Amino acid sequence: MQPVQAENKTLLYIYDDVTEYGEFDWNAWEYKDSETSAKYFAEKLSEIPEGQTIELHINSNGGSVKEGVAIYNLLKQKQNQKVGIVDGVAHSVAFLILQACDTRKMCLGTTALIHNMWMYCSGNATQLRKYADDLDDMMEANRQVFLERAKIEESELIELMENETYLTPEKALEYGLIDEIMGKTAEPVNTEEILEKLSDMQRQLNSQESFRQQIAAMQKSQEDKKPRKNNVLNLFRGGMI
Repeated sequence: MQPVQAENKTLLYIYDDVTEYGEFDWNAWEYKDSETSAKYFAEKLSEIPEGQTIELHINSNGGSVKEGVAIYNLLKQKQNQKVGIVDGVAHSVAFLILQACDTRKMCLGTTALIHNMWMYCSGNATQLRKYADDLDDMMEANRQVFLERAKIEESELIELMENETYLTPEKALEYGLIDEIMGKTAEPVNTEEILEKLSDMQRQLNSQESFRQQIAAMQKSQEDKKPRKNNVLNLFRGGMI
């Protein structure tokens, strides 16, 4: 989808698989340009002026790691304020792209998916082991993107990715992988709990007032016990009363 201009912001969309090439044009015998490629995003981001907010909307099953990581870094390098919103699904590398935004949001009913990378490969045993080692290195780099703001340890993130975990907005928020759930109503107010807290506060105030009264009474009692002047004796001595 083409970018949409709104007041003080530009809306960008990733509403398809993240790919380097678009569909194949059988008439022209070539691939069409992809609107989810790093090249496309580089062109569109360069057209957005400084000071304008970028609002990125995502509904994608993921796709090419190479293209997705490049889009992530292009967004990170752009100094504009960036807001990312998951409108449908943000699976695989699409969820990684979301992490480039300053504010990351998921709407109600949406899901994210995090998992380990995979690839097609062929070769002998040595070559296949090399491919596996390469994937491990790429996954280590990939995890750093999520760990930058995550509230979980790397060991837990590894386990989630190995299990190909789907995340609800609530889970993603708990793990620190998003910042906000859009459309979620506030929790209902527990009036009984509030009244109980107010009662506790009143009891504390009453206790403090009672303590102040006791102190005042003790001070008055001490004043009453002080020796008074002998006025009669002063008269005989010619003193003043």
